[in-house]
Amino acid sequence: MTAHSELRLLPWSSPDGKPCYLSTDDDNSHLSRMADSTEAIQIGLATDLVTHAKEALNDEQTALEDLRNLSMDLVGALQNTLRVATSRGQRLPTPQSSDQGGDIPRLPTAAFD
Repeated sequence: MTAHSELRLLPWSSPDGKPCYLSTDDDNSHLSRMADSTEAIQIGLATDLVTHAKEALNDEQTALEDLRNLSMDLVGALQNTLRVATSRGQRLPTPQSSDQGGDIPRLPTAAFD
């Protein structure tokens, strides 16, 4: 069985909301490329959403309901972006310690939903 640290956290969840992982040595496999593409789409959507949020917040005429919906969309985009950051961080080589002599903190792996 592959060690947990060797698994890639995928940018989507199972139907019951649990994280999905990929075990492969091939970064160019079909599923790896699909995950890379999905991550790029999620980050692009988050970028567009931030631009939209700035415009909405600068517009004093933006309705409260629109701001609530925007907030929910921003939370979803942030969750996706954190999942991408965690997945990419887990695939980096693990440094033994920082230059200051302490351990380098790792990103948390929970709270994506």
